[in-house]
Amino acid sequence: MPERAKLDFIFFDAGGGHRAAATALKDVVERQGRPWDVRLVNLQEVLDSLDIFRKLTGLRLEDVYNTFLRKGWTFGSGPMLAAMHLVIRLYHGAQVRLLADFWRPAPPDLVVSLVPNFNRALFEGLRGAGAAAPFVTVLTDLADYPPRFWMERQPQHFICGTDKAVEQALAMDHPLERVFRVSGMILRPRFYEPVEVDRAVERVKLGLAAELPTGLVLFGGYGSGAMIEIARRVARCSRPAQFIFICGHNQGLVRALEAERLPYPKVVEGYTTGVYYYMKLADFFIGKPGPGSIGEALLMRLPVIVERNAWTLPQERYNAEWVRERGVGLVVDSFRNVHQAVDRLLEPATLAGLQANIAALDNRAVFEIPEILERLLRS
Repeated sequence: MPERAKLDFIFFDAGGGHRAAATALKDVVERQGRPWDVRLVNLQEVLDSLDIFRKLTGLRLEDVYNTFLRKGWTFGSGPMLAAMHLVIRLYHGAQVRLLADFWRPAPPDLVVSLVPNFNRALFEGLRGAGAAAPFVTVLTDLADYPPRFWMERQPQHFICGTDKAVEQALAMDHPLERVFRVSGMILRPRFYEPVEVDRAVERVKLGLAAELPTGLVLFGGYGSGAMIEIARRVARCSRPAQFIFICGHNQGLVRALEAERLPYPKVVEGYTTGVYYYMKLADFFIGKPGPGSIGEALLMRLPVIVERNAWTLPQERYNAEWVRERGVGLVVDSFRNVHQAVDRLLEPATLAGLQANIAALDNRAVFEIPEILERLLRS
């Protein structure tokens, strides 16, 4: 291993979770003082000249994806994903050439991909640049959505946060020594830092009741129109509760929720870097089954209520199954029934069982992965 190893962490901004995972991992590497020079590489920028979606619509692929999420246009996303894979395959050769040109002047010692869909092109581009560096894919979903989403049949390494993902890699005949199991999803180090707050005092500061059960409603960095329906539906709860709504960059959603006349105390927040603070004040979480949101909520010991139906993104459907299998939350077919789920979750016996299952989890993945990368560099 060189005195200072060069590592490239590959991300893009489709959905936001990939950049967050790459940044969190780089942050931990630096905190641990490892002798590595880590470069964050936005794959969209490397392949920008090939972005057929921008040529057709004027928007980058990641912007198209984020627009669909923001508008809630996810029904039928399975066929849409298949069409995207077709476009990726059509431009595969050109992608490999661009990536080889990118890496050829200064080949890295190790490449870590935190993105799906492009791992074959990334691997072949790295080899095309003459680099023998290990290629590692870190799944930022709880499982793969085959074919050709996260996992490819090529000599590389995988880092998986669930037994399901490990089983999928082994079923593709990847050798066990190339498949690593960590204890969960990559989460930002800040969520591991102690936040000593007086919940009752902080709730009152925000205009909430000091002791009322509190739900946190969160749908990623751009919010979702579903939050308005949730706000109205939970007004039907038979058990008293109050809610914090975090809308991200969606100021229209902030205004709409602030204008809602609701019979319970509420807080409406736009974009914030203090999600961990609001989670500290909450008792449970409501949102889409994104791996990052679920992981953060569970790390903060919040049972989750998520939705799984035809509008759920294909790669996130297993996440809802995992929530049900592990007994760490409730899964609804539609948020039209969210008030019933809240009532059920707040039943003392149900809540105690969910909290006990959550307490048994110990996700330290973001601190475990650098150790794996160290081993790969030394080998």
